[in-house]
Amino acid sequence: MAILVDRNTRVLTQGITGKTGMFHTRLCREYAEGTECYVGGVTPGKGGQNFEGVPIFDTVAEARRATGANASVIYVPPPYAAAAIDEAVEAGIELVICITEGIPVRDMIQTRYRMRNSATILVGPNCPGVITPGQIKIGIMPGHIHQPGPVGVVSRSGTLTYEAVGQLRELGLGQSTCVGIGGDPVNGLKHLEVMKRFNDDPATEAVIMVGEIGGSDEEECARWIKENMRKPVIGFIAGVTAPPGKRMGHAGAIVSGGQGTAQEKLDVMESCGIRVTRNPAEMGRTLKAVL
Repeated sequence: MAILVDRNTRVLTQGITGKTGMFHTRLCREYAEGTECYVGGVTPGKGGQNFEGVPIFDTVAEARRATGANASVIYVPPPYAAAAIDEAVEAGIELVICITEGIPVRDMIQTRYRMRNSATILVGPNCPGVITPGQIKIGIMPGHIHQPGPVGVVSRSGTLTYEAVGQLRELGLGQSTCVGIGGDPVNGLKHLEVMKRFNDDPATEAVIMVGEIGGSDEEECARWIKENMRKPVIGFIAGVTAPPGKRMGHAGAIVSGGQGTAQEKLDVMESCGIRVTRNPAEMGRTLKAVL
């Protein structure tokens, strides 16, 4: 099994005719069962055309009706990306993965408000996407470093997702699903929601959780893990402590009033029974030690 996506997922690319959309759609179709999984693209005004055999539609609603797509990946430029999310939600797409970086915060606040009664799951924005190794990848992660296996990975940092996966591969450990949730202050799935899915997934035996400074999502997830998680979790927090109010890395990585520091997060995680490492080069070995 897997969480969020598998070989039965049917994907639309919003922004398929842009340089980024074309490049990553091609790579995703070449990965595992991607040729079957990617069923359409959306670019307003270019309906009726195709990209390497993938039909293009003017709207998400039209594309969904024609293809039966249940997921969408967004490579739309920042000024229009929130509207692209809105369109996918209104069309009834079940899973929306937004890769776009730099969406105005106000736009995302309005989009999240409009989604409050929606059943759509949003991953991102400003994320690498989701991959179930050996089945499907939706996003910009390098597919060749992933291999099927029992370890779930959830991370705010795209680069550290790849680092964790690379270390696991060197140790002969594959992944069940890897979820890059993105580091923007206003986004979709949080660590906690992904962790609940990993806890219920019989194919996942352990989880690597990578967080960043800023906010309190990691601490909330850690407290849930202490009370509910049936599988071992190892954790790492990216970003040394920054001066109050200074930004490091993602837009959401802001330490405010002494809250959300790396040390604070690590302390809470350790107190909740999570095996933490303060060295990103040790994520794989730490995980292997707890298995």
